[in-house]
Formats: sequence, C-alpha cells, structure tokens
Amino acid sequence: MSSDSKSPTAGKAGSLPEAASTSADIAAFVAKARVMTPQAGARGRLIFSLDATMSRQPTWDLACQLQAEMFREAGSIGGLDVRLVYFRGLGECRASPWISDAAQLARLMSRITVEGGHTQIHKVLSETRREAVAHGVRALVFVGDAMEENVDDLSAKAGELGLLKVPVFMFQEGHDAVTEQAFREIARLSGGAYCRFDPGAAAQLRDLLRAVAAYAAGGREALQRLSTTASGAAALLGQIK
Repeated sequence: MSSDSKSPTAGKAGSLPEAASTSADIAAFVAKARVMTPQAGARGRLIFSLDATMSRQPTWDLACQLQAEMFREAGSIGGLDVRLVYFRGLGECRASPWISDAAQLARLMSRITVEGGHTQIHKVLSETRREAVAHGVRALVFVGDAMEENVDDLSAKAGELGLLKVPVFMFQEGHDAVTEQAFREIARLSGGAYCRFDPGAAAQLRDLLRAVAAYAAGGREALQRLSTTASGAAALLGQIK
C-alpha cells in the first residue's frame, strides 16, 4: 500500500495487476453462466469503484456517507457483498477484499485520501473482468467526473464485460462532454446504464446507488419494483439490457 498514513493497512486492499484478456477464460465463464440458475435470496456481488484523484474529494466524502444506502436496499432483497476499487496518484489502483458490512466499508473509505493523478478506468474494468471470471460479479458501478484514456481500449474491456453479463453503471458528476461520450459507450457495450448527477447532489447519488444495489441483489425484477418509487431506478431500468 501507499505509505500515506491515511491509506488502508496492508491486507485491507491490494494493488491491481493489469489483467490480460483471453478468449478462452471468457468463453468458459459464459458457457458456465448459461447453465446456472440464479438462487433466490443469493447475495449480490457488486464492485463499487470511485475516482480518487484530487478533484474528487467532495464526492468521495459524499460517497462515504451514502454507501450504507446500498447495503440497506440490498438487505431487503438478499444482501450485498461489495468490493471497493479506487485509483489515484501516479498509477495507483487498489482493491479491497469483499465486504458485507456498511460500517466496515465506511471505515475503509475514511482512511483513504485523494491524490492528484490521471484516470485509470481501464484497470477498473480489467479487475472487474478478472473477478467475474474467477468468482462472479453481478455489476460494476463507477463514479467519476473525467476520462483521460483511449476510448477504444475502454470500449474493448466494456465489451468483454458485456459477454460476461456484467453490466457497468457509469455515474458521471458534472457535464464534461468527452467524459459523457466515453461513459455512455462503456455502459452501452456492457449492457449497463449511464446517468449524470449534479456536483454535490446527495439525493441524486443516493438514488442511483440504491438502484444499482437493488439490481446487484435482485436483478431486473428488483430494479423494476424500486423504479415505482425511486427516480434513480427508473432512469437505469430503461437502459439496461
């Protein structure tokens, strides 16, 4: 881990290697997934990823406060396991263990400080693909405000997640047009959804996180039920495949 005293301690999170794409392991997972029947009440597995570069401090703090909403929403359906993946600084990208408790995730996030750097969305998508092939992932949610990478490379990774039936929910803070175009394409190719929220808008982000947690825990049916009372769920429902 980083030597930053506010970073999680060793064993709480690990750096991510750049996963290599192989058609064989993707094909094997897809074949297995086609014959698997979802189990009622099974816990959802959600990768929760945030941009932790310097511009993200206000939203990082907001996400720390709101992440418990994901666990509450999923708890009424079947429960939720979350893996936090974040990037910051000069090439640093970290992943936590799987966490099933909101308080534990909040403590972990509170020890992480933002640092200047460029986006590393490609690593987030690669880690999600690796974990999906190895153990299964219901969905990835990414919260950020910028994109500084090759869109074609990101699109290829998103397409791989689409083959694995892992939708990516891309939540953009702000109005940057280049970022929006890239986020929409990642969501489309993965079978996920894109939504924008205003800077510092707690209610908007809360609704979106609740919606993706409902999907991770209970699939499209759970999202459909939530959409009758939550605008965030309704916004996502019309996009996912």
